[in-house]
Amino acid sequence: MTKKKKSIYPLWVLAPAILIYTLFSVVPIVISLVCSFTDWNMGRLYTPVFNGLSNYVELLHDPVFLRSIGNTFLFALITTILKTGIGFLLALAMVKKIPGGGIMRTIYYAPCVISITVVGVLFKAILANKGLLNNVLQIIGLGGLANDWLGSYGTAMGSVILVETWMWAGFNMFIFISGLQAIPEDYYESATLEGASAFEKLKNITLPLIVPSMTVVVTLSIAGGLKVFDIIYSMTSGGPGDATQTVMTVMMKKGISEGFYSTGSAFGVCFFIIVLAISAIVTKLMGKWSEAIQ
Repeated sequence: MTKKKKSIYPLWVLAPAILIYTLFSVVPIVISLVCSFTDWNMGRLYTPVFNGLSNYVELLHDPVFLRSIGNTFLFALITTILKTGIGFLLALAMVKKIPGGGIMRTIYYAPCVISITVVGVLFKAILANKGLLNNVLQIIGLGGLANDWLGSYGTAMGSVILVETWMWAGFNMFIFISGLQAIPEDYYESATLEGASAFEKLKNITLPLIVPSMTVVVTLSIAGGLKVFDIIYSMTSGGPGDATQTVMTVMMKKGISEGFYSTGSAFGVCFFIIVLAISAIVTKLMGKWSEAIQ
């Protein structure tokens, strides 16, 4: 094989992947960008007209959009903290050889393999005003704590956040377990001989060596939080009012349900830019954190 053929060969191998990525990622982004500068909607399905930055100006003055941005950030931040923290604590407990450990791992992991829609419908019934949770509270004499958990502004978002955490903490646990099992046991034995406490082992051995797993977990959790749609839609549909509206639910409502395709495209472009910025910031912060603890 000539030198020229050797240099071309990898490109042929990558060509199918590049083609698929271009068709299903790059092309939709370009189309959305173009459509966001038009008035494409159900009334102008085949004759959209260029209208410049009108859709973006409308978004900046839309209180629902601004509220959805805040809700999305709040959801992504809190769920990332909870899923990462709980997943790490579960991993520390489950990585040890304990009776029934395999069964416990399966129980913790099981929620993430259940359909999100099924989980949403299930917890919608549990957290309803006359649902299972309120009935149990009545039975045990704590009826004063009963609430319309998904129908109240103060508890709707918190309820969805807790369900999201319940679903994915076990998934993060397995990622952390993989990282913990890769740490040589000799490190801990040497630290024990030198009189190191459990906290010192965690600080000086576990945390520095678990950084790659932590980076994966945080990145996946933030990405999942920013693009959340299924669990919100199946539990609250963005309500009550706009209390649980996120960027994805509003974009789907504007772009599909109401037929304002150009507005939905502008939503998507703005969201894409925001996600890129957040991804860059998170990557930078994780890199600095890794350097600081090593």
